[in-house]
Amino acid sequence: MRIGTFDTAERVLVIAEAGNNHEGDADRARALVRGAAGCGAHAVKFQTFKAAAFCRPSDAERFAQLSRFELSPAVFAELAALARAAGLLFISTPLDMESVGVLEPLVDAYKVASGDNNFYPLLDRIASTQKPVLVSTGISDLRQVQATVQRIRDAWRPSDASPGLAVLHCVSSYPAPVDDVNLAAIGVLQRETGLTAGYSDHTLGIDACVAAVAAGARIVEKHFTLDKETSSFRDHKLSADPAEMTRLVREVGRMSALVGRPEKVVRNSERAGVTQYRRSIVAAADLPAGHTLSEADLTWLRPGGGLPPGDESRLVGRVLARPIARGDQILASDVR
Repeated sequence: MRIGTFDTAERVLVIAEAGNNHEGDADRARALVRGAAGCGAHAVKFQTFKAAAFCRPSDAERFAQLSRFELSPAVFAELAALARAAGLLFISTPLDMESVGVLEPLVDAYKVASGDNNFYPLLDRIASTQKPVLVSTGISDLRQVQATVQRIRDAWRPSDASPGLAVLHCVSSYPAPVDDVNLAAIGVLQRETGLTAGYSDHTLGIDACVAAVAAGARIVEKHFTLDKETSSFRDHKLSADPAEMTRLVREVGRMSALVGRPEKVVRNSERAGVTQYRRSIVAAADLPAGHTLSEADLTWLRPGGGLPPGDESRLVGRVLARPIARGDQILASDVR
């Protein structure tokens, strides 16, 4: 999947999920972008919303918090420019219809929150922009994931668009218990949807993110904060701080190198040893010229370079043109 100039087939995309860890402070949001770049992340992601279009006012405490966390369209435009200047992809999760439009000229990709992967009007609106989409699959079974994917594909079909779609395994628990993480679901998502699969993390620490790459994730998203003790807001505690994010980027890169590509070929580092490790057909005893070879006359020793095991029929029943010492290779040119 390509997002901007980034190809997840070539490298695992690491997203620093700033989310709402700015807590409505534009300066802190800017610092999160700069911090993500400094840690080596490939993308930074936020959430974009109007509280009144996202949460009922009667849910007073939550409404007040979300209202306090809102950032203006102008700030998001600034954050997008700052991200690109720092070499980062800019991604955000719109949580209402209006915010999709705010983000359209700004984002390299949209992210769909787990709670909204069945919010079909929002999916339709996001799909209408014909930008790449990442879908978190928390609180969903496979049937729901397939319905979400189909809805987006259906929205793209009339214009024959295919801007890119990925599904991210996610456990919507804060923090997610180790027993529930179930990274094996990443392979299921990839196989059953045929899409790029990734992982959106809510665990403590970075181990799950690194292990997710071994499980097939080509996109890894981890919450990011400048300081876990910033406030009592829950996301800070399960976020990576700059030291952890730097380590996460490094370890994801190392794991990605270990995993490699879905192919089975002779690796460059093996090639020099091919002859050394393989066997050749050799004489099992001293054999005179004129001897008619039988299976009992043959055995197999290292190194390779002669006739390989499996080519015995080229020798059995043939007559030796020259004497062969025990252990020496018998070549096709040695028989008549």
